[in-house]
Amino acid sequence: MNVPFLDLKAQYASIRDEVGEALQNVLDNTAFASGPFVAKFEKEYAEFCDSEFAIGVGSGTSALWLTLLALGIGYGDEVITASDSFIATAEAISFCGATPVFVDVEEETYNLNPELIKAAITPRTKAIIPVHLFGQPANMDPIIAVAKKHKLLVIEDACQAHGAEYKGRRTGSLGLAGCFSFYPGKNLGAYGEGGIITTSNKELNDRIRMLRDHGQSQKYYHEIVGWNDRMDGFQGAILSVKLKYLMEWNEKRRSHAKRYSVQLAQLSDVITPVEAKHARHIYHVYAIRTERRDELMNFLKENEIYCGIHYPVPIHLQNAYKSLGYKPGSLPVTEKCANEFLSLPMFPELKDSQIDFIVDAIKRFFSK
Repeated sequence: MNVPFLDLKAQYASIRDEVGEALQNVLDNTAFASGPFVAKFEKEYAEFCDSEFAIGVGSGTSALWLTLLALGIGYGDEVITASDSFIATAEAISFCGATPVFVDVEEETYNLNPELIKAAITPRTKAIIPVHLFGQPANMDPIIAVAKKHKLLVIEDACQAHGAEYKGRRTGSLGLAGCFSFYPGKNLGAYGEGGIITTSNKELNDRIRMLRDHGQSQKYYHEIVGWNDRMDGFQGAILSVKLKYLMEWNEKRRSHAKRYSVQLAQLSDVITPVEAKHARHIYHVYAIRTERRDELMNFLKENEIYCGIHYPVPIHLQNAYKSLGYKPGSLPVTEKCANEFLSLPMFPELKDSQIDFIVDAIKRFFSK
């Protein structure tokens, strides 16, 4: 049996006709750059996240960057975030001219440890970006409490958390703004690049809309220096189709995660993901931990089971950020997890028989 890490074709096959009709509507209306199909999706996604506004942009990275720019984050400022993330979180901070300050994560949830934030705050700290890693919301109440005490902004990196919930509230509605990616492999993925920013702050909404569209308040009237970072019409139309199925797909991921975890529970060599009491995890990634990660990954590949690693080198130890001076051992939990994470196949169309085949192979590996 061949089990891919991700199977986008299976999902496309299930909605092929609706997607085809949506794309034809864009063509018939020649609404290619932003336009009504993007506006429709923005309205739908704002409602989905229980936010007043949603602003479609070119990627999740752009969503983070434009939000920071709109909030005035710039040279000399510091932004606290997690190193246990994709590098885009830090890149957005750097491209504003600010400096990312990395704080270690909780070993159970792999999200920003609220107890460690206070020690990282300096007079230059302006914001905190908690990352809802793998689809599990960070523990937002204590993070927001620290932020309020020190007058800091809180921006959610929800790029992996479409439809996840914290104490019954959707991600994207918890901080001042939420930033999402629609990279094709995400729980809600475009057929290309795309991102969105959610907020209930009208002033922030208006400023981001200008920034993404050359600083225009109306066509050819430029209030500020902006950029071209609009979502295109095809992506808006596709995402409107897929949004209708997101919660159903998320439930299938949760069911798959439960099947994995129940069957792997008896293996002392494997740590399975934990869903925090405050969270509704939507398992964008199902990452187990094992000290024999590389051996296991090679064994599974030999058995035609394809896995991933999210992420093999934490951001603070990447060459791109060596100027910040972090050394091995700076963030021990983050580094330990990076050496042990192995992401198993996870997508809604995954079959029970495939999960059982994967689990059986893992058990065979550890029984040797």
